[in-house]
Amino acid sequence: MKLTTALTAATALATAATGAFAEGTPVTFGTNWLAQAEHGGFYQAAADGTYAACGLDVSIVQGGPQVNNRALLLAGKLDYHMGSDLTGVFNAAKEGIPIVAVAASFQKIPQVLITHPGKAESFEDLKDLTLLIGDNGFQGFYQWMMAAYGFTAEQREPYTFNPAPFLADENMAMQGYLSSEPYLIEKEGGFTPDVFLIADAGYSTYSTTIETMAATIEEKPEEVKCFVEGSILGWYNYLYGDNAAANAMIIADNPEMTQDKIDYAISKMKSEGILISGEAEKLGIGVMTDAKVDDFYAKLVDAGVFEAGLDYSAGYTTEFVGKGLGMDLVK
Repeated sequence: MKLTTALTAATALATAATGAFAEGTPVTFGTNWLAQAEHGGFYQAAADGTYAACGLDVSIVQGGPQVNNRALLLAGKLDYHMGSDLTGVFNAAKEGIPIVAVAASFQKIPQVLITHPGKAESFEDLKDLTLLIGDNGFQGFYQWMMAAYGFTAEQREPYTFNPAPFLADENMAMQGYLSSEPYLIEKEGGFTPDVFLIADAGYSTYSTTIETMAATIEEKPEEVKCFVEGSILGWYNYLYGDNAAANAMIIADNPEMTQDKIDYAISKMKSEGILISGEAEKLGIGVMTDAKVDDFYAKLVDAGVFEAGLDYSAGYTTEFVGKGLGMDLVK
């Protein structure tokens, strides 16, 4: 694939934003975990000048185990936040919190279930195994698994984010993240596990959303547009262009991250269509549609995770996405 320069696209953003807000406007963006390749598009847009081209001076604030960047967004300490998936949209609506998802970086949530080689031929075959699932997963996607596929609460054991029990028992499967636990198992377990992406089994949420406050959209729509479109271009350039500067920023923020882990994550995000699949193939990275949001909500209602009748329409907007921005960068 041949990538045109990021400068061309960034110049287009700058032209569109001329006069909308002051050049060098400071903006803070909080991620939901320590810096990693799954945040690469945002680091790319900061590193290659895409944000700056339309007037934003973006600072990226890492998340982590002791950091609640979403709370900082609510407190006005951050301007934008990396959300998790659509359950965050629905919960915000349920609690009356004026947070709005303005883009979805990932078309597929990278949540996976991992088995020893040959222990399951299909997602349904996982019902024959003991599953290590964390408490949050049990209250979320596992409820859908029980409703949609007939998994049971009895076959689930709590996952403590320690792969040792899984490595010791080939009749176990464990939850994981597409770009991390499988790689860890290859290195520590000495074998390549089989990996089942729950998105491919029907858990159709968007993930790695961009969130901001409703007031920000109302008061600074051009700023929101610049940040969203800059992030979208950042993702195209990160996946298909020169991402060395972005990776250097990621490793500087999170020294435990290494280039081999980054390379593995990028390859999986591309091969599994995490960012570019489904609607994003026609409408571009970041796209959200009402139909997909409604479909996923209905699935969670069927699974008993949410009650029917929740008005979540104010919790997201498609205004800033779905315009095909950046698709012409990849040839």
